[in-house]
Amino acid sequence: MIIFRLGRIRAPQGPGVVLLLPFIDHWQRVDLRTRAFNVPPCKLTSRDGAVISMGADVQFRVWDPVLSVLVVKDLVAATRMTAQNAMTKALGKKSLREIHAERLRIGEQLLLDINDMTKSWGLEVDRVELTMEAVLQPPRETPLGPPATVPPVPGLDGTAQQLAAHLLGNRSVPSCAPLPPADSVETVSEVEPAGAPHLARRTPSADELLAAVEPVLCEALVGQVGASFQVDIALPGGARSSYFIDLSSGSGRAGRGVPQGSPDVVLELSEKDLQDLVLGELRPLSAYMSGRLQVRGDLHLALKLEELFKAMKQRR
Repeated sequence: MIIFRLGRIRAPQGPGVVLLLPFIDHWQRVDLRTRAFNVPPCKLTSRDGAVISMGADVQFRVWDPVLSVLVVKDLVAATRMTAQNAMTKALGKKSLREIHAERLRIGEQLLLDINDMTKSWGLEVDRVELTMEAVLQPPRETPLGPPATVPPVPGLDGTAQQLAAHLLGNRSVPSCAPLPPADSVETVSEVEPAGAPHLARRTPSADELLAAVEPVLCEALVGQVGASFQVDIALPGGARSSYFIDLSSGSGRAGRGVPQGSPDVVLELSEKDLQDLVLGELRPLSAYMSGRLQVRGDLHLALKLEELFKAMKQRR
């Protein structure tokens, strides 16, 4: 127990019975046992251009309770942010192959780097274990940029392929219909001039993302979610646009504007974060915990939107 008597710190007391002076002493408990927290999976880019979702499990203990109280207000939050920044910096210097092969050694190096920053807080990290959630984008074949022809990516979920087809002007195939076989899809170089930019790399707009939502709406999904949402999108130019996803009755509806009546939940996020949610690269809980998703209303209902994104990912 750390005690402040009239604003001056005393030597640590306890464990056991500790006498306190009412209105004079202020105290704070410090747990000296080994504790643990996890760094939520975040999207990182490796040296060879691969995009991965990587998290970490961290074990730590307090060795100086006085420093841990005087120097840092929220010890776990500060250590988690330090670990996440160190992990991002270290993995950005490694290729995907090196990350797979040297995960233990990278964790040991992260342990030393984090301890260098937290030793002045009276805290020592005992273990760092990296956890790879998924490889979101394979590494580049050559360092010169994307190839002239881009064949369909194996394993790409149906929603992403529908959005790519939508951006390339292939509007004859409805998004609810099965996609053609991979060998029948033309490459970009066959349908546009060689000097034209690769349109599939453009970020889909909010209207295009909401158009991909409509085909998956159904009564079963309404039964799972049972709520209406207003989605306020922050556009790159600073403007804002509102959309609605009504999963409270019937087969559900989605479109531009605000829902009829008061929405159960109001969501605020950027257009890029909406794209990551729709394509399954970001989970609603992770977006909320990282501050990328602002929620007004029932958080439990807001997290039910993950059922919608799962349904979009399963649709082929």
